[in-house]
Amino acid sequence: MEKPALNDLVQKIKDRADFSKVGMIVCHNGVVRGVSRSGKPVEYLDIDADMQIWEKILEEMRAEPGIVAVDASLLTGRRFVGDDVMYVAVAGDIRENVFPALEKTVNRLKKEAVKKSEKLL
Repeated sequence: MEKPALNDLVQKIKDRADFSKVGMIVCHNGVVRGVSRSGKPVEYLDIDADMQIWEKILEEMRAEPGIVAVDASLLTGRRFVGDDVMYVAVAGDIRENVFPALEKTVNRLKKEAVKKSEKLL
């Protein structure tokens, strides 16, 4: 089954959230870089996740101050340079709450739930 696209996550939030409390939705679209953090060329990434941890993180982030909704999707398996990997959408009241929640969500998902291995050239 294909994972939802970023605009699908945004629409899902719009359909379910209490929009009288929403002042903005911010999004993240992670892609496979052509160069690793160490500066070496990347051929592909193999991606998987612990979905129990993934869902726990999303639930915790939904409880952050000013946050109305958080949703995310991970495209698992072999992903090549330029391929989408992770979509995250966060809706909330004001940018001082929403931008930090997006960054914290992405960082926690990548650190705690996502499992990846790089194939370098």
